[in-house]
Amino acid sequence: MEVRCFTGGDFVQNGYVVWCEVTGDCVIVDPGAAALDMVAAIKGGAGDITAVLLTHAHIDHIEGLGVIRDYTGAPTYLHPDDREMFGNLPVQAAMLGISEWPQLEPPERELEDGEEFQFGASSFKVVHTPGHSPGHVILHAEDEGLALVGDLVFAGSVGRTDLPGGNYQTLFRSIRKHVLTMPDETRLFTGHGPATTVGHERTTNPFLTANYGGELA
Repeated sequence: MEVRCFTGGDFVQNGYVVWCEVTGDCVIVDPGAAALDMVAAIKGGAGDITAVLLTHAHIDHIEGLGVIRDYTGAPTYLHPDDREMFGNLPVQAAMLGISEWPQLEPPERELEDGEEFQFGASSFKVVHTPGHSPGHVILHAEDEGLALVGDLVFAGSVGRTDLPGGNYQTLFRSIRKHVLTMPDETRLFTGHGPATTVGHERTTNPFLTANYGGELA
C-alpha cells in the first residue's frame, strides 16, 4: 500500500491517494483544495479509482469533491451520521465567511463501522470515531501498520470540538479506544499537519499525556 499526501487551500488540509501496490487500484480520501494535484498524480496509472472515502463531512475535507467527480465516476462513501452535515454545506460555508459554495450531490454509499473496505489486494477497516463530528471515521490498515485518522488526532494536538456536532468527551473516548490501542509504531496520517505515530502521541501529545495536564492516555 502506497499513501501519498496532497495539501492545499486556506485550511492547509491533507487529502490522500492510497494505491494498492499489487493491482494499482486506488482510493481517494478527503479530497480538499489539492484535488487537481490528486488527479494529476492518478492519471496514467495502471489501476482504477475504486472509491472516494470521506472521513467526515467538514467543508475543508470535501472542498475538491466536485473536481474528483468530474474526473471519475467512482462512488463517494460517508458514514450516515455525517449525512446531515454534508447536506448543510452552504451553512458551513457561511459560518466560515465563504459567500459561494457549489451544489454537491450527496454521497452515493455509506461507510459502516467495522467493515473491511477492499480495493485491489489491499483493504482498510472502517472505524467509527465520533467526537470531532458525529460520523467521523478512521481507516485502519492493520497489516500495513498505518491509519488515516482524519481530524481525530494530530501531531501534538487533537481535533476541535467547538463545531456543530463536536463533543470533547466523545472525542477522547474515540482516541483512547481506537487510536491508543494500536501498536506504538502505527503510522498516523492526519487531516492537517505532518504524519506521526501512535507511540509519539502517547508519550508527547500534551492533550493525551497526564504529565502535561491533558487527558490520561
